[in-house]
Amino acid sequence: MSQSEVKPKVIDARGSFCPGPLMELVRNVKEGKVGDVFEIWSSDSGSQRDIPLWAKKAGQQLIEVDHEKGYDRIIVKKIK
Repeated sequence: MSQSEVKPKVIDARGSFCPGPLMELVRNVKEGKVGDVFEIWSSDSGSQRDIPLWAKKAGQQLIEVDHEKGYDRIIVKKIK
């Protein structure tokens, strides 16, 4: 991640099923402040599609989608 000065808040939603991981991210983004970075870990395959779509619709910045062994790491920055 190129923004090494910002340490992401990790949201471990592995084992949670759709729409759980997305709802966890939405709640954290609402509670966070502009500039906060969130790294969500999800074992639900829908998250790799749903979270980027939500980020675009909500006007937040999708930074990265990485596939780890057994789960996805999705990084989103709150920009508004």
